[in-house]
Amino acid sequence: MALVPEWYLRVVGLLNLLTAVSFTLREQVHAHNTGDLYTPFMLFAGFTSAAAALFMAMMLGRRKRVAWIVVTLLCGLYAVLSVWALTFDDLRRHPFNWVSTGVTCLVLVCTLIGRREFYAKGDRTNPQLALAVLGVGALISVGAGATLVTAAGPDHASIGDRVWYVALRLTALTNDQDFQALRVNHWVGAGINLTGLVLFLAVLYALFRSPRGRERLGRDDEDKLRALLARHGARDSLGYFALRRDKSVIFSPTGKAAVTYRVVGGVTLASGDPIGDVEAWPGAIDAWLAEAREHAWIPAVMGASEEGGTVYARHGLDALELGDEAIVETGEFTLDGRAMRGVRQAYNRVKRAGYTTRIRRHHDIPADEMAQLLAAADRWRDGQTERGFSMALGRLGDPADGDCVMIECHDGEGELRALLSFVPWGPKGLSLDLMRRDRASENGLVEFMVLELIQQADSVGVQRISLNFAMFRSVFEEGARLGAGPVLRLWRSALMFFSRWWQLESLYRANAKYRPIWEPRFLLFEKSSQLPRIGLASARAEGFIVAPAPLARLRRDT
Repeated sequence: MALVPEWYLRVVGLLNLLTAVSFTLREQVHAHNTGDLYTPFMLFAGFTSAAAALFMAMMLGRRKRVAWIVVTLLCGLYAVLSVWALTFDDLRRHPFNWVSTGVTCLVLVCTLIGRREFYAKGDRTNPQLALAVLGVGALISVGAGATLVTAAGPDHASIGDRVWYVALRLTALTNDQDFQALRVNHWVGAGINLTGLVLFLAVLYALFRSPRGRERLGRDDEDKLRALLARHGARDSLGYFALRRDKSVIFSPTGKAAVTYRVVGGVTLASGDPIGDVEAWPGAIDAWLAEAREHAWIPAVMGASEEGGTVYARHGLDALELGDEAIVETGEFTLDGRAMRGVRQAYNRVKRAGYTTRIRRHHDIPADEMAQLLAAADRWRDGQTERGFSMALGRLGDPADGDCVMIECHDGEGELRALLSFVPWGPKGLSLDLMRRDRASENGLVEFMVLELIQQADSVGVQRISLNFAMFRSVFEEGARLGAGPVLRLWRSALMFFSRWWQLESLYRANAKYRPIWEPRFLLFEKSSQLPRIGLASARAEGFIVAPAPLARLRRDT
């Protein structure tokens, strides 16, 4: 039964859109609703009514409880008015009105019967926010519209008529012929209609928006995650990044596994594999998916390994390969051979220039020196936004991260020129977290520092190092080979084009020079139709799309 109101609103929305663009149909619907005939629930000509019907259909499709409440109230009131209208002789004698009333009542009955299927919770502050948006938006829209009507041409209408005209025009309930004293330009009326549409969509969004979820990792939760990482942290190189404090966490019923995530734009975005005992992963994933269904969030996972992706896939998620993670086994790495000639020459050039490195655990760095390193990292940051979510810790120098490894690079005069920070990957591994350098320094400093770390791996107690993630690595590699197919070559050409802005190819080549082991990483999702929203949420989480400062402050306050 829940599908009846959802599909009814979809059909009505399309009909409203059709009548909005067709003058003949629009006039017929307008004549019906102002004469002796009336249409079924929500069937009104106009872009606003079309957007409202389609938007509510979409919210019903997500099984949101508040959408069910709104549709039930509106449909119930309209059904009461329709039945009451049939008590009048001039309305009762038209069969069309009986059909309209019957359709409205049928939709209402089906909506009431299917009430249990609308379970998704909304944010408790949504009604207040929607009322605030409606009140402020209506005042601004009416004031601006009345001013525009007055400035558009001389007329003899009173201020009250102008305000009333704009108010009705915002809801698409009036015809210019109803106001003979007003001479309003067609484009002015259309602009007021468009303003009403934007206002109405803003109110609907505020009313139906999904809960944002907790955005900070509690102290107790962090301690539990650290305990799980101490026992199982060697399984996933991205495990330590679960300790980002802008994430939330949900544990399995046994407490032996957890999924960390952040809610962005109605998408509950997990990263990497679940933390903890692999036998308890299904319990944590089930709890995470249950919470997503409860709040109508779209579940997605960024950067899962093949093992983690396989477990997620058993819970109904589909997989898309994002790229590969470069992993260097320090015991097997060598600079010898023709293939390493370029890296070897770059390393020797930097070393001859007098550059040196210093490798220490964070807990071995004095507080005053750490403060200087933090200042340098902030100074060398590319832009004001700290990027990263799935493969970055998002902080530097926190006392709780004392096991992280810092590599400092100094020039021949002792000046700090670059630094790298690695997070622990179990007891014998490191995963690259932060990479900063002075733009005026020698080229090849990062490669020099990585090679120094590999050569001193035994003193640090490291056997494997996870470097940068290379997105779509297989496309760059396979597309460049002799005999690559036309589709693969076209896909590689497109990635090369976008690499001008997002450094896709340069990241691949920067990793490939170490001849690493490539470990694939996957994006997990439920439906292909959700990929655009997941992609937008991922870009926001990683810091590639940043909201303006006022909007960001508003979200923090709510």
